Amino acid sequence: MAREMPHATGKVPPGDVTQRVGIEVMEARGVNVEELREKLIDAIAAEFASTYYYYTILRMYLAGHEDYKEICEDARLEDRAHFELMTPRVYELGGSLPYNLHEFADRAGCPHAYLPGTDNGQHAPEMGDGKGPSAADILEVLLDSERCAIRTWSEICDLTAGGKDPRTYDLASRILNEEIEHEAWFIELLSMERDGVVRPSGHFRRGEPGEAPYSKNRPLYNP
Repeated sequence: MAREMPHATGKVPPGDVTQRVGIEVMEARGVNVEELREKLIDAIAAEFASTYYYYTILRMYLAGHEDYKEICEDARLEDRAHFELMTPRVYELGGSLPYNLHEFADRAGCPHAYLPGTDNGQHAPEMGDGKGPSAADILEVLLDSERCAIRTWSEICDLTAGGKDPRTYDLASRILNEEIEHEAWFIELLSMERDGVVRPSGHFRRGEPGEAPYSKNRPLYNP
């Protein structure tokens, strides 16, 4: 008697390339795949456009604070890694990045991290006494950006937890780990720079810029 193989067939017919079993099982567990997919696009748009791009500018203006620049660079490169990590998941779920970069940037689920004194990126910063934006002002922008990211990826984790979508949950939780670390870094730096109060992050700098210990799989392929 042939052994029963309950998972050998299902709703998706053999050879059908228009449907995905990976989506079918998520929907059976109650996941609204279209809603999740759109939230993922908004989230990775924020990682790429709101933080990675604008953190490049913020880092440049942390002149004279090489320690701050190094931490900003870690966060900047790790946010790019988050974009790279989650982008393939959008396609696995049957979606696509917008085909226009401006449209993609407009989809960002977090405010752009504009350099202070530029009227939301409309012009070069007001230099005033020649010093430009203060380190404290820049650190505050960095901190608020990381907090938006924490809220964003926490929502994705909530939507996929409990075995509903183990793959997206795994990727989002790894990103969330690093965003929580980023927040702790900028709390420590801003608290001392602006308030003169020690609030330790509990961390030290990465071994190398943008190491991304949670969101990069070094032994595996990760574009």
